Amino acid sequence: MVLPDIEIICLCRRGLVNPYDPSLVNPASLDVRLGENLLVEVEETSRLMPFSIAGHTKEKPFMLPPQEFVLAETLESFAIPSGVAAQFALKSSRAREGLEHLMAGYIDPGYNGRLTLELLNARRMAPVAIWPGMRIGQLVFHKMAILPNRDYSATGRYQNDQTVQASKG
Repeated sequence: MVLPDIEIICLCRRGLVNPYDPSLVNPASLDVRLGENLLVEVEETSRLMPFSIAGHTKEKPFMLPPQEFVLAETLESFAIPSGVAAQFALKSSRAREGLEHLMAGYIDPGYNGRLTLELLNARRMAPVAIWPGMRIGQLVFHKMAILPNRDYSATGRYQNDQTVQASKG
């Protein structure tokens, strides 16, 4: 069952998201915003390197070049209850601008931390503007039929991450 706004609000008031901004609640989802830290490709290495977009704004955005891939963090951190799972979906406005999210958006019950997003500028010729605080996506919450035997707090490799993370294998 997808949770409606009234249940999302109750979860938020109980600590689901930090910081909580009531204006981010939609009828069946919660908007999430882009954080300041990215991991980007550089020519000298196959590793992704830290890069900050702090200081960029809507008026003076960071321009993500065509076909560039980055890992990004959400501004918000989450404490997903054991009885709830969530799914990240890119905002349609971001997709219409040329961003793609690489479909790794499932959040298990019991997850705590910031989300890492896998973003790609799918445009071939034009950069895409991004900045901290922009509404990048939304979470849709699903109520579990029963509690899992072991939630993400017992099984997850990315538990309690507070910044963007590369693959931990």
